[in-house]
Amino acid sequence: MIIRYLGHAAFLIITQNGTNIITDPYNTAGYGASFRYETIEEKADIVTVSHAHNDHNFGEVKGNPVYVRDTGKTVVKTVVVNGIAAYHDDKKGQARGGNTIFNIETDGLHVVHLGDLGHTLTADDIRKIGPVDILLIPVGGTYTIDPDMADTVVSTLKPKIVIPMHYKTDKCSFPILSVEDFLKNKKYEHINGDLEIKADQLPDSIALYLLDHTK
Repeated sequence: MIIRYLGHAAFLIITQNGTNIITDPYNTAGYGASFRYETIEEKADIVTVSHAHNDHNFGEVKGNPVYVRDTGKTVVKTVVVNGIAAYHDDKKGQARGGNTIFNIETDGLHVVHLGDLGHTLTADDIRKIGPVDILLIPVGGTYTIDPDMADTVVSTLKPKIVIPMHYKTDKCSFPILSVEDFLKNKKYEHINGDLEIKADQLPDSIALYLLDHTK
């Protein structure tokens, strides 16, 4: 499996048999100079959308993909996508609405994309999410969980690999924190490019990877 960080909450996941999955593709329009990631040109077979905000919900990804927006199980080719209902805030959706967590099972791995999760997880949430090998987690706060809450989520889900997303960058000046706030006092590996991982290569303890955005 190859994982490429496009930017914001958008990743390209390429399976061993060449199936392309794009998570939360952003729309470059509508936010002016505060959101300047480049247009996503990669083709996809599957697109997951955690919620219907423009920075996560671009509806014109190339490749005629299957869009997965709902909870429950969806099977496309050899990929199983399980959607779990959550919230975009800590008020059970009253402030920003719902958010869908996706557990993507392929290549013998479970990749969990938390979308714009706005709260820590209950025991029932953890049970519904199921096993987690690779966790794609928002860390910027304001609209999502902040670094401290992200630490709590990591400790409850116990993934093997953690990849932060949804933080302030040179392409996004939303009023959110930079990734350095999450990385503070942590050991991590900085990867300028793709992360390639196989099921038999997972680390014994939690590994934190910072991926540069490619857009």
